Amino acid sequence: MNRIIPPQIRYDALTIRLHWLSAALVLALWCIGQAIDWFPKGAPRVWVRSSHIALGVVLLATIAYRLYWRRTGARHLPPPSSMSIGQARVATGLHHLLYLAMISVLLFGVANTWVRGDNIFNLFRIPAWDPANKALRGNVEELHAWAANLLMVLAGLHAAAGLVHHYILKDTVLQRMLPFTADRR
Repeated sequence: MNRIIPPQIRYDALTIRLHWLSAALVLALWCIGQAIDWFPKGAPRVWVRSSHIALGVVLLATIAYRLYWRRTGARHLPPPSSMSIGQARVATGLHHLLYLAMISVLLFGVANTWVRGDNIFNLFRIPAWDPANKALRGNVEELHAWAANLLMVLAGLHAAAGLVHHYILKDTVLQRMLPFTADRR
């Protein structure tokens, strides 16, 4: 479906950019998180883990700004007329769960870094909060990984819903968030 949709039923350009930046960061962070242990201890692993932490900080700032933008300047769109009230509630609930999962992953990531301690690009060291407490370190790392996997499942459901709307229901839900159909407000 390549029809042009009017600007008033599309999200604003900044909302769209923040959405896709968040999606790219979440995917990159998850992939890096899965691969960290593939790297040998020493400089390669320090660089990969540091990159994971740095991108996590970028995602944290992006989500904070995204939430600020949603409250202060973003274009808020009603559900398309093709959606039932129930579908709109499920979509809203999934969006809230996505934000909650992203924030949880990020907070567990910060906790994981503080509990474990880390060397950031061999430039500075974050001291371990309780170096002798291996159980705490394992639990926080497991919570971070579990929340990241849950986030990926929710993001997959979110993406699948967009594709269903576009290819099966043939409505404008997906087009409202695509960058190449966005207005330049």
